[in-house]
Amino acid sequence: MKRILYFTATWCGPCTYVKPQLQEASNQISISFVDVDSSKDTVAKYNVKNIPCAVLIDGAGTELGRVVGSNVTKQSVINLYNR
Repeated sequence: MKRILYFTATWCGPCTYVKPQLQEASNQISISFVDVDSSKDTVAKYNVKNIPCAVLIDGAGTELGRVVGSNVTKQSVINLYNR
């Protein structure tokens, strides 16, 4: 089953703006919220260099796509998930 990994941090202004919108979207799609400061292995595994970042993965953990920075919106994440 595919899901979105949303890479975020408490100190990231844009991340905290988008997070409530994605929490709302989690009623429609599968989203896991990943704090970059406490999940360094996951950050490294998916080569996350900028946040906010939403990565679509399949059930095996393989990346299928991503949106980064100002491109991360509720609708862009839903579109990524549904593609």
